[in-house]
Amino acid sequence: MKPDPRNPLFRLTAFGLVLLVSAVLGIAADDVAPQQLYTCSMHPQILLDHPGDCPICGMKLVPVMAGAAPHQRHIKYYKSSMNPGEVSPTPGKDSMGMELVPVYENDTEAAAVISIDPGTIQKMNLKTDVVRLGPVRREIRAVGTVEFNEQGLQDVTTKYEGWIEKLLVNATWAPVSAGDPLFEIYSPDLYNAQLNYLIAVRSEGADAGPLTHAAYERLRLFDVPEAYIHELARRGEARRTFVFTAPADGVVIEKAAVQGMMVKPGERIFRLASLATVWVNAQIYEQDLAFIHAGQEARVHSTFGGDHELVASVESVLPQIDATTRTAQARLVLPNPGQTLKPGMFVDVRLESEGNPSAVLVPDMAVLRSGERTTVFVARPDGSFEPREVKLGAASGNDAYEVLSGLAVGERIVTSGQFLLDSESQLREAIQKMLK
Repeated sequence: MKPDPRNPLFRLTAFGLVLLVSAVLGIAADDVAPQQLYTCSMHPQILLDHPGDCPICGMKLVPVMAGAAPHQRHIKYYKSSMNPGEVSPTPGKDSMGMELVPVYENDTEAAAVISIDPGTIQKMNLKTDVVRLGPVRREIRAVGTVEFNEQGLQDVTTKYEGWIEKLLVNATWAPVSAGDPLFEIYSPDLYNAQLNYLIAVRSEGADAGPLTHAAYERLRLFDVPEAYIHELARRGEARRTFVFTAPADGVVIEKAAVQGMMVKPGERIFRLASLATVWVNAQIYEQDLAFIHAGQEARVHSTFGGDHELVASVESVLPQIDATTRTAQARLVLPNPGQTLKPGMFVDVRLESEGNPSAVLVPDMAVLRSGERTTVFVARPDGSFEPREVKLGAASGNDAYEVLSGLAVGERIVTSGQFLLDSESQLREAIQKMLK
């Protein structure tokens, strides 16, 4: 078969043959002028010595410089082709038994730096921004659950034995106010204490001697209100049943009382919960715990009765991680006027934390992540673009990241269209390897 000069493989082979013949004849590489090559941005295997269209997809070929001759370059070090981090100052084999490959001076810069004409830059819609100095602000959003404030819980018990003859509050979640009657109880001990007090008052009169004082104190130890005792002395007759009243405002969250039941001293009859203040337990993930501390301000959003925002503070961060959700609870205390926050309700909690007040910040949209490294493209003053590996720190709330190394304040970076630059950079790096 007769070779076809129009075949790309023929042209590539012809160019290689020229170099080979030059080497055999002893022609110095300095006498062979660097040749302008052209390749396809979609098919890097196409490499021609003249401009034109790609024979595969028909796209315009782009120019690529072949670079310097091998003898003009100096070897900086040797690296493993399998393990990117394994380098050596001398040739040999890597830990996997593969031959180390040389790395020449200016290889990285020559292969990575990209120069594009202004018309192509406009078509690529490249946008840039300046690396700035600013504080690292972190906004943490969490789901919170409204709970009863345990400091507002109160049990209703008696200090005497008795029988509930009439239940005046007979439902859970019933709201009560301080002084509202809860139940009527008959207690022989309480009834006898009333009789003893009346006998002492009658025997000692208005002087209120030691017997009267002792009987009075016994009634007070039974939690009998002082107004009831004065009414008892005025009336002069003991009552068979005693009306027990609510000690504080709240709602009945537990009711063990049943009409006719017998109660013993200390036995819980009701449990009341105050809704004047509530707890909001926010679920905080482990990676965010370092940014949460007691006394920190938080904003709580509730959709009850329309979207509205409440300001609270973190009371404490509970020292326990939930084994299922891998979260810890940050406890917030909120006033609850009008009882708009109901226990069991979900709310949105937002907390802000400020870290480094003067950090080098880069926009998130400028960062390219390949899994192994993080890269941004720096726009040089001469119009070229350089891919630069950076090390990122904490994320900031304004869609930016702290830069620990790799960038300086004032440098201009690409924020839009860098994916095309990244593809071009990798293409040119691959071509440089082919040329070597």
